[in-house]
Amino acid sequence: MSLLTFKKGIHPPHGKHFTEKKPIEVFFPEGGEFVFPMVQHIGAPCEPIVKKGDRVLVGQKIGESKAFVSSPIHSSISGTVKNIAPMLHPNGNKVLSVIIENDGMYEEDPSINVKKDYNKLSKQEMIEIIKEAGIVGMGGAGFPTHIKLSPPPEKKIDTIIINGAECEPYLTSDHRVMLEETERVVEGLQIILKMFPEAKGYIGVENNKMNAVNALIKATEKIENIEVKVLKTKYPQGAEKQLIYAITGREVPSGGLPADVGCIVQNIDTTVAIQRAIVRGRPLMRRIVTVTGGAIKEPKNLKVRIGTSYKALIEAAGGFISEPVKIISGGPMMGTALSSLDVPVVKGTSAILCLSKEEADLPEEQNCIRCGKCVSVCPMNLLPLQLNSYSINYELDKFEKAHGMDCIECGSCSFICPAKRHLVQSIRTAKRTILNNRKKKA
Repeated sequence: MSLLTFKKGIHPPHGKHFTEKKPIEVFFPEGGEFVFPMVQHIGAPCEPIVKKGDRVLVGQKIGESKAFVSSPIHSSISGTVKNIAPMLHPNGNKVLSVIIENDGMYEEDPSINVKKDYNKLSKQEMIEIIKEAGIVGMGGAGFPTHIKLSPPPEKKIDTIIINGAECEPYLTSDHRVMLEETERVVEGLQIILKMFPEAKGYIGVENNKMNAVNALIKATEKIENIEVKVLKTKYPQGAEKQLIYAITGREVPSGGLPADVGCIVQNIDTTVAIQRAIVRGRPLMRRIVTVTGGAIKEPKNLKVRIGTSYKALIEAAGGFISEPVKIISGGPMMGTALSSLDVPVVKGTSAILCLSKEEADLPEEQNCIRCGKCVSVCPMNLLPLQLNSYSINYELDKFEKAHGMDCIECGSCSFICPAKRHLVQSIRTAKRTILNNRKKKA
């Protein structure tokens, strides 16, 4: 079986040994406060549609927006709205949030659990269910799924790719979902293929997860329009453009989208969320989170309700065995370093990574030695050292002309740099500044 891959990339230490063999455990708190930020997706933030003192039920919509690019938010618990106020988000910002006191009863809203036969639904009916269920990309991007599944009519979709690469070090939540919820992954893909009857479905999985590969092959062996593709273990294999190239050989153009080359890519847990929404009538209220790292006593994969505090999940994993040098929301390559554990699980939370001194002890940044290693590994064929210079000197016009906005912020350049230059950080800063300037002009 040949291994598919993309050009360039790196091979960081996996760190997956902590949790790859740990079955998913359900974390079920009996009480406490849950925080629901009104920003859990790309696009317009939601507005609260409940008020202080209201009693809410599991699955009840508590935030929505009339904007096209947005996604509603649902309560994952029953209880009383304690407050509506700005609260710390895993991204480091304070975001307007609905704070609910969990009553421990988990009483469900009558509007949920309406089961549907997707074979009897139109594409538009399925997309409306997905939209109302608040489903977004759960690989971290948070793009509203109903929009991704509604490409312009001129974009002919012939390929649906389910991203099971999970190339980010330490993360194993998608791996465990592929093993433990195999049938739901497959049925979720079948639902998407029902929307695009002329397309073929692929599930791409790296070859360090062969047990997941074998489980998916067995589950799809009688389904003609689905094929499992084995990918070479390499970072960032799970990035959309790299995954598309590995499986189809197509290259998404600069500034383009997967739909421009006839593809739609969905994350593993997003695909399961689609299945749950249509087949079981469940809005997006839970996700799988890997709690891991050398500083954690009992690393775990936990099925948790959105709104749960990070602090509670660390306690559920036995707490710390040593003082963590750094705590990251997500993986070590693309995650966000945290200043506090008083933040809630959101739709894009994939992991809580607690690094020990041995794992996070990095040398100081030094002057660039012009070795070109960052260029040799960049999966987008950019010049990170040049983009770094443009960012530091605030030469944003030159940054854009050098295609800096195409950077996927994978961190490969920073990882390989012998001078430990903060390459991806400076590029990210320039990109944010440019986008903010565009918004001001608009």
